[in-house]
Amino acid sequence: MKNIFRPAIVAAVALGAILGIGCSAQADQTTDKLKSTLQSRMGEADIKSIQKTQIPGLYEVNLGSQIVYSDATGNYVLLGDLVDTRTRTNLTEARLAETNKIDFAKLPFENAVKVVKGNGSRKIAVFSDPNCPYCKQLETTLKSVDNVTVYTFLYPVLSPDSTVKSKSIWCAKDRAVAWESWMLDHKVPAMASCDTAAIDKNLKLGQSMNVTGTPTVFLADGRRLPGAVPADRLEKELSAVR
Repeated sequence: MKNIFRPAIVAAVALGAILGIGCSAQADQTTDKLKSTLQSRMGEADIKSIQKTQIPGLYEVNLGSQIVYSDATGNYVLLGDLVDTRTRTNLTEARLAETNKIDFAKLPFENAVKVVKGNGSRKIAVFSDPNCPYCKQLETTLKSVDNVTVYTFLYPVLSPDSTVKSKSIWCAKDRAVAWESWMLDHKVPAMASCDTAAIDKNLKLGQSMNVTGTPTVFLADGRRLPGAVPADRLEKELSAVR
């Protein structure tokens, strides 16, 4: 995943240090002023929103694909996940899932490779690059997941060859077979040509949805699961969809 900041794990000691500094900030510091300060210092970062957290002096800064934390002055930024030690809940992950929800039903499924497993009653959408090793890992995981319909949006972002393979898969007589043959069995898709406008549309769609890495999985309730989600977690999340 491409992040503006390098990911880091938040240590309790670091969190305490930042909070100590943040508490000295003026109480009337507004989020608008904080946003202006951070925007001027963070350059290309696209700040979606800023809001107070449940921790005094600590603000959540939503960058779309990433959440970081700041003190009230904008002088200090904390990178990493905020965890509630009482419940062992990853608050950062939960907030990202909530703020990045999509309307699953409005996805252009006609632009995706459709694979039905079992009765196909459960549904997920995956943005995937054919040359992404983690995407191949996810495909292997999906072999053990039953009763699910997988809509794969070809999302060639890694290299020009990813685009070549995506177009060949899309133009194959049986897209599902061509996709799984490549991802699971390493059978290079035969060169073929057809209208590949769907792939260009997928790239624009992914960018509009802040899909910054592959694979990215979307559940039917709109939540996203970035990365090669293990089978046990995927089953758990699928069961939680209402």
